[in-house]
Amino acid sequence: MAALTRGNVLVPREAPECALRDRPWAVLPAGFAAVAAAENTRLGPEIVREIRRRIPEYARPLDGRFGAGIQRGAARALAQFAELIADDRAAPEDALRVYRSLGRGEWREGRSLDALQAAYRLGARIAWRRYAQAARQAGMPPAAMTLLADAIFVHVDEMAAASVEGYAQARARDGAARVDPVADLLRNRERLVRVLAAGGTEQRLNEAANAGRWAVPERIAGVALLPGGSHPETPGPAGSAAARLLRALPSAVAALDGPEPCLFLADPDALGRADRLARALAGRTVVVGPAVPVGRAAQSLRWARTVAARLPADAEPGVVHCDRQLASVLLLADEDLVRLLAERRLGPLDGMPPKRRQRLEETLLAWLETCRGSAPEVAQRLGLHPQTVRQRMRQIDALFGAALVEPDARFEIEVALRGRLLLAGRTG
Repeated sequence: MAALTRGNVLVPREAPECALRDRPWAVLPAGFAAVAAAENTRLGPEIVREIRRRIPEYARPLDGRFGAGIQRGAARALAQFAELIADDRAAPEDALRVYRSLGRGEWREGRSLDALQAAYRLGARIAWRRYAQAARQAGMPPAAMTLLADAIFVHVDEMAAASVEGYAQARARDGAARVDPVADLLRNRERLVRVLAAGGTEQRLNEAANAGRWAVPERIAGVALLPGGSHPETPGPAGSAAARLLRALPSAVAALDGPEPCLFLADPDALGRADRLARALAGRTVVVGPAVPVGRAAQSLRWARTVAARLPADAEPGVVHCDRQLASVLLLADEDLVRLLAERRLGPLDGMPPKRRQRLEETLLAWLETCRGSAPEVAQRLGLHPQTVRQRMRQIDALFGAALVEPDARFEIEVALRGRLLLAGRTG
């Protein structure tokens, strides 16, 4: 397919919605394939050099099967990425065999997949930095840069999934032939989820991570899922929702059965990772907790579940990020305390007809949120006429009096108003 350009600017291609979800490289400008291929000449050796320098397991001479494997893997990954941009129908099977072979090699070396997964993540970061620089120099528009990042990390996730498969195959052949490798891996990862959710010791975490062939990240996010979903499962472990998630996002560990389905997402701040999660769980309502050090994974999940518990059972499918509403998480953590504060600070509104009380609460909260703004400012926020706001504020002044000029009282009134909105299921 010819490159689409306007002047010297590389223009993203049009593609079906499914390409954005599963094959983001198909949307990149085809002309960028040549740019990437030229960059790969220097990029491959740099990735291998950095992997050997920064990952202790690979800090060894590049000789024999080891050296050939790591260099072939890096070169094939970069070459395939350029091929996919040029023509996303390019058959990936040869490349997948390389990544499966790398997974089998880790089993033969007696290692878990931690080092290989870390190498993939490091390689992705270096590739993104180099490709982004080359893309800017080639005139790629900013809108396409997000597509480029997504394409890199989707490609790396597919590599990682193939390596997991190869590792499991080697393990099965060497002494666990009667064990379904996919089912075995999913069971071990469910145990890992329980360790993370319980806040287990570092030793227990490392043992569970090794059994689940999962590289322990620096940062992690707990993810709560509302029950339900639109993806039917097919018979056997390989067709389960957890298996599909593993293939789409190897950095996630999940326990999707039971009354409180959840998962943990490694390195949630990595470029494209949150979008990849949303696509992998399309059709489900998902609440992503704040990114925290791995030792605090249980807290992130607890905060995510706090928000999930307040969502209606028929909530629209999609992703809710706790990072964007930490104040709400704090208020919901102790509902009884929020109610007590509301009783004390919003008492002047008691006894009013519900609609009148709600109008005054909305006006008072808007006034506080605009830093005690003028009537026109509050009116603009509420979509009302300024004279209506003035009338309501006169009522509020008469009801609350001196409390509105005391900083501590104003703060507690705002907390009470926000908390009451949350508990009532309304949005402010």
